[in-house]
Amino acid sequence: MIIIGVDFHPEFQQIAFVDTNTGEFQEKRLVHREEAEQFYRGLAAAGQQVRVGMEASGHARWFERLLSELQFELGIGDAAEIQSKRVRKQKTDRQDAQLILKLMVKDDFPQIWVPSGENRDLRQLLWHRLVQARTRIMNQLQAMALNEGLRCKKRLWRERGRQQLEAYPLAAWASRRRRDLLALLDRLNPTIAELSQAVEQEAEKSPAAQRLMTHPGVGALTALAFVLIIGQAERFQCGKQIASYLGLVPLEKSSGNRRRLGHITKQGSSMVRFLLVEAAQVTVRSVPEWRRKYVHLTMRRGRKIAKVAMARRLAVALYWMWRKGENYEPCKSPVRTRVQLGTGDGVQSNTE
Repeated sequence: MIIIGVDFHPEFQQIAFVDTNTGEFQEKRLVHREEAEQFYRGLAAAGQQVRVGMEASGHARWFERLLSELQFELGIGDAAEIQSKRVRKQKTDRQDAQLILKLMVKDDFPQIWVPSGENRDLRQLLWHRLVQARTRIMNQLQAMALNEGLRCKKRLWRERGRQQLEAYPLAAWASRRRRDLLALLDRLNPTIAELSQAVEQEAEKSPAAQRLMTHPGVGALTALAFVLIIGQAERFQCGKQIASYLGLVPLEKSSGNRRRLGHITKQGSSMVRFLLVEAAQVTVRSVPEWRRKYVHLTMRRGRKIAKVAMARRLAVALYWMWRKGENYEPCKSPVRTRVQLGTGDGVQSNTE
């Protein structure tokens, strides 16, 4: 078997590899894509059994497809853990490749879970909904309306509001900008409606997403995004790991007797965090227990922190629903209240 450690870059890759049969060690620098593809296809033509290891990196989709086509074993490692195993302070591409090779030979490579090709393709659907592009256009049009003294918020997108916006006399380039933005908005709306319908259809095909949608406030988009990003509920042992994976836990810098907690880490998928915050606000309005907890947190920590805290609780609730294979039941909500004896408000959160 040939074991290869790869330090991957968009333009090239530095590799260190060893033949376990002969013990021969070599290093190469392969330029993308022609030289690299020729090297790996040559190993496949020679009938070699190959294991490849690399750090988690962007812009490597073509490389993963190539190794899958050649039926080579590919392991993708946690970059932070690989970095923590470095002994020397000096860092070069050659040393990075050698370190990955060393970890693979010692069977100490910190391999991570990698989503399937179908999972990645569905994520493209979520990212391509173009809602953010439409929001930027709508904000620009709202700013133009405010500059002309027209303040009607959501009513601007109704027929009468649009007629008022189009009726204002503007200078030549401002008028051109208004016309182009309205034309872009008209083109985006049908596309977004089509993509949103596709999201709902994909959510109907996923039993896990259908189960999560039974929770108040959780729609097809939030449920499908949660399922795609988490991948497998069995990868996590508890709700705290889910919150940490999505970046909804506070950043901690503690030492000795001093414990210091900051804002949330914001690691993981920003899209899922945004959707959970939006869905949690709907849940707060529809479930009394969640509403009481939200109000209590708002009085103690402020509205922004309360929204994020409820998003974290929603993520934990969805995880346990998925993990246990149960639909939403109000009596099993992870947000409960308990009245303390001798206190006026006495609202405390129960454990997960």
